[in-house]
Amino acid sequence: MKAVGSYLFEYALIAAVMLISVLGFWDIYFGAESHAQPHHHLHVVTAFAWMFLLLFQLTLIQRGSYATHRRVGLVVLVAAPILVATTAMLSVHSAHRGLVSGDGDFLIVQNVMGTLELALLIGLAFVLKKQRKLHAAFLLSTTVLFMGIALFFALITFVPQFKIEGPETFYRFQTAAMTGQAIVLGVGLVFFVKDMRNGWPFLLAASFFLLNELIRSSLSQFSLMNPLTQFVGSLSQPLTFIGTFALMLVLLAATALPIASRPRVG
Repeated sequence: MKAVGSYLFEYALIAAVMLISVLGFWDIYFGAESHAQPHHHLHVVTAFAWMFLLLFQLTLIQRGSYATHRRVGLVVLVAAPILVATTAMLSVHSAHRGLVSGDGDFLIVQNVMGTLELALLIGLAFVLKKQRKLHAAFLLSTTVLFMGIALFFALITFVPQFKIEGPETFYRFQTAAMTGQAIVLGVGLVFFVKDMRNGWPFLLAASFFLLNELIRSSLSQFSLMNPLTQFVGSLSQPLTFIGTFALMLVLLAATALPIASRPRVG
């Protein structure tokens, strides 16, 4: 059985992401103009359920309970599609709200790409399930995505230098985003340096925020932000959830569940 210290960085990451997520949602639930909606509740429940599941799995590994870890892994096969499907549905909801308000959706690229990147990290975790350390790294690196988004909202809520106080301070959105990206990249780099062979998924997850910013800049340059928002916002939220869930469930089942060997003919 390995000591807790062997996974100190991983425990610290999950704990930090949970704390930052609470701060990120603070204004929505406890701010002066709090207006928590059902989709916020759904996002909070699924995100924290996922993080607690990762924490439980990490604890099982730390204790050497590998058989239980594998059984609990079957729960991940359902929890992961729910998480990705919820994220996809929220992306549609956010884009639709931007269309209705006429203000657009400044998080459209982050929402859409974040959903795809979350699915990619989880998918790779199961494709590489036989490489245990990489499998664990990919699953734990999903928390880096949560960290980056939560950091943005935590900064503009609690740090005076990033608070929006009127149109003349809208530039602080960009400043907060860049600061969050720098912090997340630092976290990814720490895990990469800690274990270059198996820690690169953390750096990959952290680099997604820079990739998303490049995509956003390119779409803005060619005036494609509004068409993207219109397309995503026009999708059905229930069908998006069902379709994404079904697709992720099939893909994960195909990679994670054992396939019965066929008898040879002749």
